[in-house]
Amino acid sequence: MKDLRRYLALKYIQYLVLSSSNAVSTFLGLLGSLYALIILQSAKVSSKSTAVLISSLAKADVLVTVSIVSEMLVQTLGVSILSPVFTSALLQNLLSANTHISCLLLSCVAFEAYLITFFPTDSRHFRTVKNARLTSRIIWILVIAECALFQADDLLKASSTSALTHSPYALWFHISSMAAALLRSLSYILGILLRIVNVYIYYKIFFSMSNRSMLKTK
Repeated sequence: MKDLRRYLALKYIQYLVLSSSNAVSTFLGLLGSLYALIILQSAKVSSKSTAVLISSLAKADVLVTVSIVSEMLVQTLGVSILSPVFTSALLQNLLSANTHISCLLLSCVAFEAYLITFFPTDSRHFRTVKNARLTSRIIWILVIAECALFQADDLLKASSTSALTHSPYALWFHISSMAAALLRSLSYILGILLRIVNVYIYYKIFFSMSNRSMLKTK
């Protein structure tokens, strides 16, 4: 459907074009996700692998909603169930998790579009609802695990470094810090690679469709 294509275009701009999110793009993204979820509940939308990926993409904005609402409660009402350090780190890590999940799912949608365009028959057994759901679950599990590691690292950094150095958990502190630093670097590199791959995929699709339309007009 055209509305879902517009939603995907909005998400590509939000996560893979803009260097950093802003209030306008975030607000439009949340509205788009809500609208996409409503559309996907319609009987007119067939249950295909692409629809599963888009649904998971829209649900990822729940993390943004939780982060924004929690921050508003803390700032306006002073409501904070957990410690300020834990809350601040958690809200930031939720936003990072949303970005990573969205980028990976958008890349999956792009890859599926590539398969549909160039290998429609050969890839049919691969482009199934079951595989799409499995892929979405794996992405969510990996990113949530990443978020948990970042959260633990932020809490350890906020603690007394000298106390941790002389404690029995000093080795765990160093391992966690090194793992988190390595993962942040890998996430940054992966983000750049995903941008390049997505541009290449849609470049190939665009010119393939253009060539086909030119052949039809001849």
